[in-house]
Parts: sequence; structure tokens; C-alpha cells
Amino acid sequence: MSDLKNVQPLADFNWDEFENGNSANVSKQELEKAYDETLNKVSEQQVVEGKVISVDKKEVVVNIGYKSDGIIPASEFRYNPDLKVGDVVEVYVENQEDKRGQLILSHKKARLSKSWERVNAALDNEEVIQGYIKCRTKGGMIVDVFGIEAFLPGSQIDVHPIRDYDVFVGKTMEFKVVKINQEFRNVVVSHKALIEAELEAQKKEIISKLEKGQILEGTVKNITSYGVFVDLGGVDGLIHITDLSWSRVSDPHEVVALDQKINVVILDFDDEKKRIALGLKQLTPHPWDALDADLKVGDRVKGKVVVIADYGAFVEIAPGVEGLIHVSEMSWSQHLRSAQEFLHVGDEVEAVILTLDRDERKMSLGIKQLKEDPWETIEVKYPVGSKHTAKVRNFTNFGIFVELEEGVDGLIHISDLSWTKKVKHPSEFTQVGAEIDVVVLEIDKENRRLSLGHKQLEDNPWDAYESIYTPGSVHNGKITEMMDKGAVITLDEGGEGFATPKHLVKEDGTQAQLGEELPFKVIEFVKDTKRIILSHSRTFEQAKEDTKPSRKHSAKKETAPAINNIAASTTLGDLDALAELKAKMEKGE
Repeated sequence: MSDLKNVQPLADFNWDEFENGNSANVSKQELEKAYDETLNKVSEQQVVEGKVISVDKKEVVVNIGYKSDGIIPASEFRYNPDLKVGDVVEVYVENQEDKRGQLILSHKKARLSKSWERVNAALDNEEVIQGYIKCRTKGGMIVDVFGIEAFLPGSQIDVHPIRDYDVFVGKTMEFKVVKINQEFRNVVVSHKALIEAELEAQKKEIISKLEKGQILEGTVKNITSYGVFVDLGGVDGLIHITDLSWSRVSDPHEVVALDQKINVVILDFDDEKKRIALGLKQLTPHPWDALDADLKVGDRVKGKVVVIADYGAFVEIAPGVEGLIHVSEMSWSQHLRSAQEFLHVGDEVEAVILTLDRDERKMSLGIKQLKEDPWETIEVKYPVGSKHTAKVRNFTNFGIFVELEEGVDGLIHISDLSWTKKVKHPSEFTQVGAEIDVVVLEIDKENRRLSLGHKQLEDNPWDAYESIYTPGSVHNGKITEMMDKGAVITLDEGGEGFATPKHLVKEDGTQAQLGEELPFKVIEFVKDTKRIILSHSRTFEQAKEDTKPSRKHSAKKETAPAINNIAASTTLGDLDALAELKAKMEKGE
């Protein structure tokens, strides 16, 4: 490369004649030759050094000792914001003379021609280099280093997490080359690496002085769902969410803000002091210590529901002072339900203090105690024989559990549902959630349970059936159910009877079928067990007997077989009919 200091004038050039204007003896070609030979010899596509003679926002003018100065766009020097007049820079000669006679230079291409060697040397020598952050990209930034586009990962910009990458675009910063992929010519740089060494020394000094209970000033570095990371000057500590405030905190943002300076106390750290537990709430007195000394069991307090679970709700009666309302203390009802059915987070409630332990800082509350226990005066409100409307809660095989009011339950036994209907399962009679009228039959105050009845709301129809369904009387009925042992017959008057298969034989010898309506004779009626035994065949068999001629002299002879026949065809339930027949026979005799 040529240098201006090494250019020598022509030995035989007559400078006196040239200065006096007497150059008649000197040809134009000679003058041009002499002029050209005083300038640097430059070739296109060559890298040379030049001196900056002018700098502005748009362009940089560089003198390389050629007959004209070269102009380079200022954007090619973005990596070097400190560029000034007089600086020597490398340039690449693109064109000695364009259409306007202008020397065209490029600083970017000059850098690129040797950039790969430079970037490799920077990696080997752990050299600190300058780079210009051009733009954002996925996961980091693109940095101009020696004209090469290098990648700056987001995690390598700073030791602190970066919240806004855009503020770095357009900045010139110092970097270290940390990785090069020779095959793909990818370069990774780091700014964080430059400051880590300095921070490491600072960190060791801070850690060596740490003690439990020590109060330090720090800066909120990061906020997560579980706590807050605080920079103690190169060392990070964590304030767990439970150590932010004596009150419950659902979101740490409610207590601190990013970059906020706060005082913290060191609670604990591991042997190597890499994990440091910090506290914020410990800098203020515990709220329980300031709790009203006169507060006692039985007092009423007001507070807000801060946490709720299936088993109960925590109510804050003062900042940092909470009491638990167990679900069993929310209602006088014996049904253990979820606390969400009674309360919700944010509800303002009044409660009664049930237990208070200042040493353990525990308190239990109740809200059902605000109302009178309904079982204290159960005999007054629900005396035996009183009628009420209840709500069906659930079924069992033996009855229905109902609720007359919150905390007052009762059982309707399946046998007390209907006077006439045989209920196999309570679900045939009603449904859960429905209302049902009841009568109080019995009070069990000790076990907090009422014995209830439904059928007792009406008169016992069996009192009337006793005079209607007398043995031997005939009634119309419909076969409503068929089974192996016989059939259930619903009688017109409302009663329900039973007939065995042999009593379902019709006059034509066929068997009566489900749904048929026929006349039936009562052959047995038992009020206590609510049993009516019926027979259809007896209705026409008896009619035949009545139409036979009566002969006095043969009454005994002919009647005796009839007794045997009837006895043979009846069950023990037909004794009333036999007795009636016997009476007739004796009267005939």
C-alpha cells in the first residue's frame, strides 16, 4: 500500500518555469504524467487505508491519496459512533471513477474481506470488540460485528432479565465472541460475559458478609407467581409469596413493582449461599401481637373471606389475622356440604369466635351461632301431630329423608307413605327436591331427628273398608298386576286385594288376564295386615249352588259333600265362609 510520505518529485522537472507560467517547453502529457505520479497508485477491488476528512449524518469523506476523495454512506460506520475527522479507516475501492468522476469506496466490504479472520482471532484471544445492534430476531438480536451479522441471545444481553428488547436496537455495545460455527459461519456474541467476571468478584464479597437476620437494600429484579427475586448487588435472593406480607397475597404485583428498591431481611441460605431466602413482612410486627387484648371467645367479629376450600373458609378479621369457619359451623344442618355453598371469596361476613389461641395464633369462627339452634325449642315449633311441608333430600330402601328447615331433618318410613298403596321403593312415590306434606309422629331430640308420616294426613280408609269388604260380598275390580302366585286386583271402592291363580279361573275355564275387569268375592279381610283375599271363580260357583233344588230329606246327605268340596278348595283364609256355610246347614237341620 502506498503512503503520501514516500512519494518523490521528478528529478528533472523545472519547477521555476512551472511557477512563472513559462511552461511552453513542457507538454500537457508531461504535466499529467508528473501529476499522476505524485498520487497513490490504487487499483479497483483493493483494500487500502484512508483518512477521514469529513463526517456528517449521511456520508463520510475519506482521502486515500488519490486524485479525488471517496464518499462512504455513514450507515457503514454505525458500529463506531465515535468516528471523527482524522481517524484512519480501511476502505475497499469499488470504482476509481464513476460517471461523475467520483471515487467510490466501501468501508463495509473492507471490513468483510478480513472479518472472518478477525472474528476468529477475537474468539481465540477473548478480545472485547464493538458491535452495532441492527434489529430484533427470534430469541435475541442481530449484531453487526466486522460487517458480519452475529447473533446475540436474549439471555446474553445482560445479567438481568430483559423486559424490552427494542431499547437496545440501534445501540453500539461491547461484546465478546463466545461461539463460532465454522461450517455455517455463524457467530454468537455476548455482552453479559463482559460484566459477569466483575459481578462474580462483587458477588463473592457480598456473599461472604451475609448473615441471617441481616437487613439489606435490594432491587426487585423479577416477579413470578410464587415470589419475588431481588438483586442485592450482584447476588439474587427470593422472597417467597408467603413472606411478602402478613396478609394473604394472591399476586406479588399487589405488594411490589419491578425495579422498586426495597429493604429485605435474610431469613436463610444454603451452605454455599447460592440460594438466599429473603423476607419482607418480617420487617413489620406480627398483626397478632397488635390484636385487641379484650377479644375473647363468644365475641362477634366482622371480616372478609380471603380463602375458601371444601372444608371451610378463612376470614381475615384484621390485616394478617385470620380465623377458620369450618363448614360444620356454617349451618345447623346435619348434612356436611361444601363451604362454597355458603360463602365466596370477597364476602363480608359476621361470625362468632369459637376458639382463640394467641400463642399458636389460631382462631376458629362460626356463623351458625348467629342464629338460634332450632332443636333447642323443637317441641314448640314442631310438636307431635303438627302438619308441615318438607323438602325431599334423599331416599333409602326404608324411607325418605326430608328437611323441614335448615338444621331440622326427619324420616318418613316407607310404611307411612300410603294407607293403601304398597310402595316398594320411595322413588315410586316422589322425587328428590320435591315438596311433601308431613305430620310429626315422634321427636328424637337427642339424635336431632323427627319421625314423620305422610299417610297420616288422611283418615285410614281401612276403617271404612272393614264395613265395605265383608267376607262373602262381591265387588267389581281390575287386574292391575300379575305374578306367579296370583294377581293384584284394584277394586272400584279403592281397596286392593289379592287372588290366587285357582281363584282367577273364569266360568269358561280360561284364566283371567292382566287388565281384565271382573266381579270378585271377598273370601278374607284382615284389617291389621291390610289384606283382602278375593276370588272370581267363587262368584259363579256360588250362583250354581244357589240354583240347585232344595230337598229337605236329603239336605244332610247333599250338603255334607259340599262342605268337603269347599274345604278342599279353600285355604285357611276362607274360615269365615266355612263358618257361614255351617250355620246354614245347622239351620236346615
